[in-house]
Amino acid sequence: MLNRRDSRNPEGGGSEIYLERVAEGLVARGHTVTVFCSAYDGSIESDTIEGVRYIRRGSKLGVHREAIREVRSHARAGVDIIVDVQNGIPFFSRLIAPRTPSVVLVHHLHREQWPVVYEPARARLGWIIESQVSPRVYRNRRHIAVSAHTRDELSSLGIALHRIDVVPNGVDSSEINHTSAIPAGAPRIAVLGRLVPHKRVEHALLAAGALRESFPGLHVDVIGDGWWADQLHTFATENAVADITTFHGFVTDSRKQEILAEATVLAMPSLKEGWGQVVMEAAALGIPAVGYRSAGGIADSIQDGQTGVLVDDSLDAFTAALGKLLAEPTTRKTLGSTARQRCAQFGWEATVTGFERVLLSVLGKSAPPIDLTDNSARSSQVDITTRRESRHNYKER
Repeated sequence: MLNRRDSRNPEGGGSEIYLERVAEGLVARGHTVTVFCSAYDGSIESDTIEGVRYIRRGSKLGVHREAIREVRSHARAGVDIIVDVQNGIPFFSRLIAPRTPSVVLVHHLHREQWPVVYEPARARLGWIIESQVSPRVYRNRRHIAVSAHTRDELSSLGIALHRIDVVPNGVDSSEINHTSAIPAGAPRIAVLGRLVPHKRVEHALLAAGALRESFPGLHVDVIGDGWWADQLHTFATENAVADITTFHGFVTDSRKQEILAEATVLAMPSLKEGWGQVVMEAAALGIPAVGYRSAGGIADSIQDGQTGVLVDDSLDAFTAALGKLLAEPTTRKTLGSTARQRCAQFGWEATVTGFERVLLSVLGKSAPPIDLTDNSARSSQVDITTRRESRHNYKER
């Protein structure tokens, strides 16, 4: 699997968790998996973790160049299949090793994010590559999307629907808390994820500022880190919410669970998500989420009116939805209970099964239709080139 980052990279995120769990699951089923990704300060060039081999070379931008040599080397050695992770721009393994079967993994498209992160010229070029060049290069290859929304986005670019398989993220069954996580104390809004501009944490801070008078003791817990952290600290101060906001930074999984368990509601103001892994992490604790309907896969991970609330792209609507859940414990408890029940349907075993079936199908091996509720583990000896990603996914410094 070719991916820009691995789990220990300071810029790792939710997509890294997905690939890491799939890679480890495939190894557990007897496959050989190698993950190729970029290097970072203090990284080890080659090591094996949970049976997955990791090769780290090249910088954030140079990893694609290094991948060319790596793919050619593996193609000559006889790799069975390549998983090309398209995080905006693919690795174009289809051109480097045209005779080697490959699958493209896409979490979401970046039309809205390119102009947020890059200047206009680079943003336009990035979107041209993602929306025009990549679909042409990979038009005859199978794609894996993590949500129905991403599937539809790929279809709109000309990828045939029969070439797109939806394999959603999973959730650790051990994380699903079967006791109520709704706190009895002061209301708390949790924000979980990498601190980067397109996560729009500012919306959650502004909403809290507007709601604080109506909800005495209201507090915001921001869990995660990233290169946008300093700007968010400044924003909180300038908008008079620093006194009710705690920036926890990167935390361990156990500490993350502790903070989430105290939350009243999860604020998910992202501009775009492929699925919304953090929504399911909160759901595992019975905590409903509020997000924007226009934010891609968020509309798949949050079922409006059942497991949380979706609103139009308006800060006022987002604030009102948060206020409604803060004010109505019965509604909140009902949504949280349904969210937890739905969350239990998305185990990582089912994710690995779905992913494995796509790979086997591409290789001409038995590939029954994907049943996302099926946790069965099939095993077939296949050599797979992949990249490992971290489940510790809320750091980016």
